[in-house]
Amino acid sequence: MLYEFSKCSSTEIIMKKVAIVQSNYIPWKGYFDMIACADEFILYDDAQYTRRDWRNRNQIKTPQGQQWLTIPVKVKGKYHQTIRETEIDGTDWAEAHWKAFGRNYRRAPHFEQVAAVFEPLYLERQHTQLSMLNREFIEAVCAYIGISTQIRNSWDYALSDGKTERLADLCAQAGATEYISGPAGKDYIDEHVFAERNIKLTWFDYTGYPEYPQLWGKFIHGVTILDLLFNCGKDAPRYMKHVASFAG
Repeated sequence: MLYEFSKCSSTEIIMKKVAIVQSNYIPWKGYFDMIACADEFILYDDAQYTRRDWRNRNQIKTPQGQQWLTIPVKVKGKYHQTIRETEIDGTDWAEAHWKAFGRNYRRAPHFEQVAAVFEPLYLERQHTQLSMLNREFIEAVCAYIGISTQIRNSWDYALSDGKTERLADLCAQAGATEYISGPAGKDYIDEHVFAERNIKLTWFDYTGYPEYPQLWGKFIHGVTILDLLFNCGKDAPRYMKHVASFAG
């Protein structure tokens, strides 16, 4: 990551960008662009688990259209549990998900190369916690496309009360001078809380992505990033905005 240095007399100021987002299952390319844009990415899995969300499912592209791949999870009552506390229910889903990738992406130009990285994660690993599984997949994608951002868990820090206050306090503990939020944060973030801590607040822009060669008809942006990797391999960063292309 790049750090900016500003010297005032003998004082050196380090500018650090932090993003804080719940972990998702094999997220879309925009998620990884946000990771690449930050110096530290905090997986906010102390947040409440939400049903029918991106935490335990994502979409792939098939000849019949978009298809959901969902990890079954154990729930307590009316979902009174954090993402961190959410347990995976069984193991059969992993083989089923990998077979779905094989059926729909085996014709993709880079399937074999990408499969060498991700097939073992599906067929040789047996996670019991959703949060840990999500992190392993996220880190595997980052390694494959060359994102070196530090990834940490929210429980690495002390958690304060208040929605905006907690985010700002996490940033302060991480030494952030800038917080990168998704645009949905405009609906609930109190910008004054960050201003009071001298932390710059910026809104991430998910628009303007170029299309890439994709199987099965009309182009779709919002599918898992594995769609991009199977189709473009190491050239995937060319179709993102904040990931530098590299030879690997």
